[in-house]
Amino acid sequence: MELITGVKKKETLELSEILADGMIGQTVKVNGAIHTIRDMGTVAFVILRKREGLLQCVYEESSAAFDLKEIKEADTVEVSGVLEANEKAPNGIELRMKEMRLLSEATETMPLQISKWKLKTSLEAKLNYRPIALRNVRERAKFKIQEGIVRGFRDFLYKEGFTEIHTPKIGAKSAEGGSNLFKLEYFHRPAILQQSPQLYKQMMVGVFDRVFETAPVFRAEKHNTKRHLNEYTSLDFEMGYIDGFEDIMAMETGFLQYTMALLEKEYAKELKILGVTLPNTKQIPAVRFDEIKKMVSEKYDRPIKNPFDLEPEEEMLIGQYAKEEWDADFVFVTHYPSKKRPFYAMDDPDDSVYTLSFDLLYNGLEITTGGQRIHDYQKLTDKMESRGMTEEGMEQYMSCFRHGMPPHGGLGIGMERLTMKLLGEENVRETTLFPRDLSRLEP
Repeated sequence: MELITGVKKKETLELSEILADGMIGQTVKVNGAIHTIRDMGTVAFVILRKREGLLQCVYEESSAAFDLKEIKEADTVEVSGVLEANEKAPNGIELRMKEMRLLSEATETMPLQISKWKLKTSLEAKLNYRPIALRNVRERAKFKIQEGIVRGFRDFLYKEGFTEIHTPKIGAKSAEGGSNLFKLEYFHRPAILQQSPQLYKQMMVGVFDRVFETAPVFRAEKHNTKRHLNEYTSLDFEMGYIDGFEDIMAMETGFLQYTMALLEKEYAKELKILGVTLPNTKQIPAVRFDEIKKMVSEKYDRPIKNPFDLEPEEEMLIGQYAKEEWDADFVFVTHYPSKKRPFYAMDDPDDSVYTLSFDLLYNGLEITTGGQRIHDYQKLTDKMESRGMTEEGMEQYMSCFRHGMPPHGGLGIGMERLTMKLLGEENVRETTLFPRDLSRLEP
C-alpha cells in the first residue's frame, strides 16, 4: 500500500526555479520539448520549450555523455548540466549539457516551422495544424494573455462578492429566441444548445444576489466573417439590488481596470513578446445610441441607414470618433432600441422606444452587451405578450418573478473578441483555441 500525501517534489526544475538567485554554477536537471537545434559544427544550441518559456542548452561533444544525433526537433527529453549566465540567451541563462534521457521521440517531421519568431503561414494552415501551431512562442503567448483576461474577470468578481455558477448548455427554450439556434434531439424531445446563460443567471440572482459564469455559448448564425464564431466563450455576470444600468457599466469598468493592471504586472513577458500596448481604462465615456449615431453621421458625412441598429462600419466610426474626440479606446453606447433587445430588457420609462441597456465597443468592435432587466412579473408578462410570446418552456424562469426578484442587470462579454482587440488581431479565429464556424468542426 502507498499513501499519497500531496504534491510530489520533482528533481527537475522549472524556469522560475532555475532563474532564482544562487543557481548560476549549479548542476541542474530539467525536462522539456526540443523547440529547435542549431548545429554550429563544434558546438550546438538545443533550445528547450517549457511551460514558462525557452531554455538554451549548449551541446559540446567533448563534455556531453551522449551523441547529438540521438535527438531531434519535437523530441521530449530530460537533461542535466551546469547552469551558466549568458545575456544573449533567452532569460539570460544557458545550460551546459552533460547527460540526456530521451522521454519520447517524434515520429514525423514538423508540418510548420514553429521555432520561427512568427509563423509565416496562412491562418487556414495554422488552424489545420492547431495543436502544433500553438507551440510557437508568439501563438502560445496569445492564450496566456487570454488566461489573464479570464483570471482578471474571476478574481475581480470574487472580490466584489460574486458567486461563480455553472449553468446547463442544453435546454428546452432559449433566452434570446430567433432562428439562430442549434436544435437537437434530447431523448426523443426537442432541445437546443443555449445561446446565453441569461435565464439561469437571472434565476440565480434570486439566490446569491451576484453571480458570474465563464462558459461556451452557441449561435447558429450563417456568418463567415472575421468577427463571428458559432461557438464562443462568454464572460457573464448578473447582479441584484442595482440603482440602474449604470451600476453594470461601472462594474465592467472596474473589471477592465483590474484586468489591465493584472496583465501589466503578471503577463509583462507575453505583452512584450506580442508588442501589446494596454488600453487606457481610467474612465470610459457613455453616450446614447441615438446621439452617437448623429455625431458620427455629421462628422464623417455618413447617412444613417438603419435607425434601430449599428452596422459594423458604424461601430468602427464610433470607435474612431471616441479616440479622436475623447482619447478613449472604449465607449459605452447606451439606450439601445427596444425592438433590437430581448424581451427581458427593461424599457426606458421616459421613452419606451429605447431600453436601459448598452453595448461596450472596443476600438470599433462590440465586445459586450448588457443592461437592466425587467424584475416586475406583470411588466415582464406584458412585454412578452406584446411580442407574441408565451411562458411555455419558461415556467421555472417566470416563477422567480412571481415570487419576487430585486432590481437587477448584467452583461455578457465575448472573450475571444476582447482578446482579439487587445492583441490587435484582425480575425477572431486568431484568438480562439479551436474555432467553430461554418466550415470548421475540427480539430
